[in-house]
Amino acid sequence: MPALLSRDPTTLNRLYGRRAGHKLRIGQSELIEQLLPAIAVPEDGPITADRLFGDDRPLHFEIGFGSGEHLAYRADMLPDHGFIGCEPFLNGVVGALGHVRDGQLGNVRLHMGNALEVLARIPDGSLSFVYLLHPDPWPKLRHAKRRMMNKGPVDMIAAKLKPGGEFRFGTDHPVYLRWALMIMKDRQDFEWLAQEPKDFMTRPGGWPETRYEAKARRKGHEVWYFRYRRV
Repeated sequence: MPALLSRDPTTLNRLYGRRAGHKLRIGQSELIEQLLPAIAVPEDGPITADRLFGDDRPLHFEIGFGSGEHLAYRADMLPDHGFIGCEPFLNGVVGALGHVRDGQLGNVRLHMGNALEVLARIPDGSLSFVYLLHPDPWPKLRHAKRRMMNKGPVDMIAAKLKPGGEFRFGTDHPVYLRWALMIMKDRQDFEWLAQEPKDFMTRPGGWPETRYEAKARRKGHEVWYFRYRRV
């Protein structure tokens, strides 16, 4: 197994930054203490739709869901699908828990930690969608190995997607954009679902704006949207 996918915590921690930000309020602490255990991804064993939701429904997987806006939007739009979200940042998990509570979203399961550890436990060919939206760009070249868009993680994403499943990637960082295009251009297991520039410069339907995207646009950044089909 490549070093990037090792379960060594010192290696996994390189894929993301700080784990906590502002101190939690009482209501937020209660979400972590009461709601999170009820909808947490099991800590060991295979992760399947039947185990999480009691039936064989389509599964979606979001890597680094931020505050959960996209995850909640998709889960509300597709109530008969199952959604797994992974986020190492405590305050982001609190945000997602609030969406789950307010939207009464029974089709969401969360993991506070590294996404690759969870993804590795999903049987191959099980996922209908994988989302990677506005990941940390690690813009310095010496940090490039820390980017989620690298051969090891993308190999795993490809393995877990069903034939015809979709990998969605979004970024507002030009360095990450060029890097991601380089990583994806020679892959034979993905078909890029874009015929012309407007296809990746316009947000597709069913892809809501997140706070990270809104923040990027306020700064005057371009935002790019990529859809790849597993072949």
